[in-house]
Amino acid sequence: MPLLAGRRLAFRLAAGTAVALLAEPAFAASPAADLVSATVAEGFSIMKSPNSPQRQAAIKQILMTRFDLPFMAQTALGKYWDGATAEQRQRFVKATEESEAKTYNERFGQYSGLELKVVKTTDRPNGVEVVDTRIIQQNGSQPLKLEWEVRKTNQGLRITDVKVEGVSMVVTRRSDFNSYIQQNGGKVDALIEALEAKAKGP
Repeated sequence: MPLLAGRRLAFRLAAGTAVALLAEPAFAASPAADLVSATVAEGFSIMKSPNSPQRQAAIKQILMTRFDLPFMAQTALGKYWDGATAEQRQRFVKATEESEAKTYNERFGQYSGLELKVVKTTDRPNGVEVVDTRIIQQNGSQPLKLEWEVRKTNQGLRITDVKVEGVSMVVTRRSDFNSYIQQNGGKVDALIEALEAKAKGP
């Protein structure tokens, strides 16, 4: 399977969250919901600009300031994180940031005119707050369910996962990443180099 092929659906749908945000009247705001709202609002603003290196840089800024990318990268690398050197970990996190910014930038323009509705937030015992949302599509299709996992970090609240119709982006990444590493002699460097090439590609 091509690298990251299993992530395409999650990326397409998650990129679609950069849309206008409509909160339900009965919904009680929370810091976690505010974070999701701010992330969506920034994404919607960026989406209006033409595809350019500047737009990709702006997307990367959102990813770095709204998401806990190091945590997500560590979780996605799974069992290979413990065996990676400090240099490999650093390169992997950076390559993940760059490649995801590029992916989102390429897909943003395909998702104008959608609406994101916040339904509720739920506290979990592990310190995670889940912001339950729906994507409303103009074509009348069934609304899509997105759940944003938010947790407190040393830098404040950060998004640590997005589940699309119950499918975790982080878990999907881990499956694809581990598969790619296994297909390339169990070498983490092979994955890192592939992500770096993706980030620099046309």
